[in-house]
Amino acid sequence: MRLSIFAPVATLAVTMLAACVTEPAPEPLPFFGDGYRAEGDPCQRVGENTYTNQFLGDASDLVGCPETMENLGLFAFETGATEVARTQGTVLYSVPVR
Repeated sequence: MRLSIFAPVATLAVTMLAACVTEPAPEPLPFFGDGYRAEGDPCQRVGENTYTNQFLGDASDLVGCPETMENLGLFAFETGATEVARTQGTVLYSVPVR
């Protein structure tokens, strides 16, 4: 039986795509506060649970914003935030505090 030369390429492509998928959080995100940057803002700080602990650090805040928020790029630019995950309709950002 002759194997196609494309089989290894297809396998590699599927593996790479699977690696890009962010696993959903196993429990609800622990939001706290009333808006990040100002009261009433749609973004909020996110606390620690078994999913979010991988994104927390002492030099940054973990912030969650709705995926549907129109100015996500502006938020990231103004705060210096880096997107770390997307889950449960929320974009998680690491926002430096120092």
